[in-house]
Amino acid sequence: MEAYLQGLTMGLAYVAPIGLQNLFVINTALTQKRSRAYLTALIVIFFDVTLAFACFFGIGAIMQRFEWLRMAVLLVGSGIVIWIGIGLLRDRGPEDTAADVDVPWAKVVTTACVVTWFNPQAIIDGTMMLGAFHAALPAGESTRFILGVTSASCLWFTGVTTVLQLAGHRFSRNMLRIINLICGSVVIFYGGKLLWSFLQAVLPLLGA
Repeated sequence: MEAYLQGLTMGLAYVAPIGLQNLFVINTALTQKRSRAYLTALIVIFFDVTLAFACFFGIGAIMQRFEWLRMAVLLVGSGIVIWIGIGLLRDRGPEDTAADVDVPWAKVVTTACVVTWFNPQAIIDGTMMLGAFHAALPAGESTRFILGVTSASCLWFTGVTTVLQLAGHRFSRNMLRIINLICGSVVIFYGGKLLWSFLQAVLPLLGA
């Protein structure tokens, strides 16, 4: 039980800071009907949990071993993330904040995958944190620990969606537009950081 609670605590500390996943879930919860908001949260949880398992069992080590793979993920990831941010900046929000927004499920799944799996920093940070625990904990406790981490993901994203669904009626169209502008700017900033990381890695190679 102690290992599970430790995983739960570490999982909340890892997933709670505002990032691409949280911005996506927040924007969805504020602009779409309840059923779609919760299904979106579940999709994000799925990708977050699979990433946690991958980090726990060492996919980040593969990226560190193969430099070309890390560079490719940085370049492609930065472009896609910036494109998502531009889309948020251009989105003026629904004409009627009470209306349902019919976002294609293919786009929801793709975006949830991108904000989770195309964030190299999340993979590297997750590997450093979760991989360290995997190496330090006995086999039995490791299983309980990673279950705690995945439980944190479920609790966090469903909790955020629930709170915003309950308070969503207080947000006007202008407020949603402001949130889109803030979220879009932050997402573009994330994408810019990824692109800068790629340039920092590739420029010395070109100079050589």
